[in-house]
Formats: sequence, structure tokens, C-alpha cells
Amino acid sequence: MFFNHPKVYSKLTDPVLSSKSVQHMLLAGIFFAFMNVTVKFLPHIPAIEIILFRSIFSFIFTYLVLRKKNIPVLGTNKKLLVLRGVVGSVGLITFFYTLQKIPLASAVTIQYMGPVFTSILGIFIVKERVKPIQFFYFAIAFSGVLVIEGFDPRIDPVYLLIGIVSAIFSGLAYNVIRKLKNTEHPLVIVFYFPLVTTPVAALISYYGWVNPVGWDWLLLLAIGIFTQFAQYFMTMAYQNANLSKVANLTYVGIIYALGFGYFLFDETYNLWTYGGMLLVLSGVILNMRFSGK
Repeated sequence: MFFNHPKVYSKLTDPVLSSKSVQHMLLAGIFFAFMNVTVKFLPHIPAIEIILFRSIFSFIFTYLVLRKKNIPVLGTNKKLLVLRGVVGSVGLITFFYTLQKIPLASAVTIQYMGPVFTSILGIFIVKERVKPIQFFYFAIAFSGVLVIEGFDPRIDPVYLLIGIVSAIFSGLAYNVIRKLKNTEHPLVIVFYFPLVTTPVAALISYYGWVNPVGWDWLLLLAIGIFTQFAQYFMTMAYQNANLSKVANLTYVGIIYALGFGYFLFDETYNLWTYGGMLLVLSGVILNMRFSGK
């Protein structure tokens, strides 16, 4: 339903970007945007606690699907799978923290640095070749982050650093996934995130627990649901079109973030900040397009 084996995945990829793939990726972006907004509506709940609820939902759901498909739950390369769970957890926790502390579109834009760090770290982890021009694109993206921080007084340097850490660990997670893609079922890779995160998040949350009240419970449930729908539509898009072409559509998310930030949280930006966002997106998209050739 949600995933096919990696070998099947490569056969399903269509070089043409179909209208269904576009629809699926746009829907994934909308549900990811809903998730981001919902997290921002819970500033009084610690980020690690939100991660705990999200992980429990994902753990139960993914486990049931694995059992239904008779797929070995724990996989084979357990060390790398645990590592994927750890780096993915750190990336998501820090991202949720920035969502709560800085303007929505800025947090999302900084998170979009993930593909840049994926390429840089890929040099060392998967021995991927990076062409000289790509370093110029990296510099464009990094300069955009500096412009955003320098011209938006709402972004504390500490929160900027946390956002960059989130992007770095996202890059690490992507590289670990690339090392696992030929040996593990994608759903097993997904399962290790809540498997590792749930006990750690539960332990940390215990010492700073904030009891959800009223609508908080519904919002926490919504985060889990939005995440599952987002992952489903994103997987559908990747299964039916060229990876690099579909991936570019993820950056429509910045438009969602700007719109939701403006209408729901009264977030506005000056021209310099918009320029910084454009630099980040330009650097990331140029890098992805060039590396895909």
C-alpha cells in the first residue's frame, strides 16, 4: 500500500513527470505544511513531547502494516537502521523546536538546506562525487541563510544554529537511507525512527512533562495523521516519476509556509528576508538539478 521493495521502486520510476505525480507531491507538501502549522499551534508543549506522540502513532501504524505484509520488522542491517533512527530523531526534534521558536517560513526555509548537507556529507559517507560548480550553489544557499538571520530580528542566532543542526542531521539521515536502500525494505527504514525515538523521547519527556489539555490532544493526533498522509503521497509521487524532477516540487512548501504564517500567525517579512529565502531555494534547487545530470 505505502511502499514497494527498493528493486521494484526503481522499475516503477517513470522519466516523465506525470500529472498524477505532480498532484501527489503537491498533496504531500500540503500535509507536511499542515503538520508544521499544527506543531506551531502547540508552543506550550515541549517539542520532545510532540515527537513522542508522533512516534507512538507512527510506531503502531507502521508495525501493523509491516505485519500485514509479512515483512521482517527488524530488518537485517540493524546497526545502520538504529543509526538512521538516531540521526532522524535529532533532525526532527530540532526542526520542531525551531518551528515553535521562529517564524514558520524561516524555519521551513532553513530546513530546506537538508539536500545541501546531503550532498556534502555524501562525499564522505557514500563516496559520492560532487562537481566543483555545486560548491558555488552551496555558497548561494548558505548566503541566503545568513541574509535571513541578519535581516530578521525575530531569529535568534541560537535558533538559527539549531535549525542548521536540524538540516545537517536530515542530510545524515538521507545518506544512511541511501546506504540501506538496496538491503532493507523502505517501511523497515521508516519503522526504526519511532522504534528508536519513542523510548528516548519518553525518558526525556518524563522530566519535563506538560500535560496536554482540551484541544491539545486533537492537535497531537492530527500531527500523526498529517505525517502519515504526507509520507504516503510523497512515496506515490516518487514511485511514478523521475526522482530529481519530483523532488523540486517539495519547495512549493515555502509558499504554503508563507501563506499559513501570514494568515494564521500574522507573520510578515521584509524584502531582504524574502531575498534570503530565494537565495536558499535557488542554491538548493540548482544543486539538485546539476547533481541529477
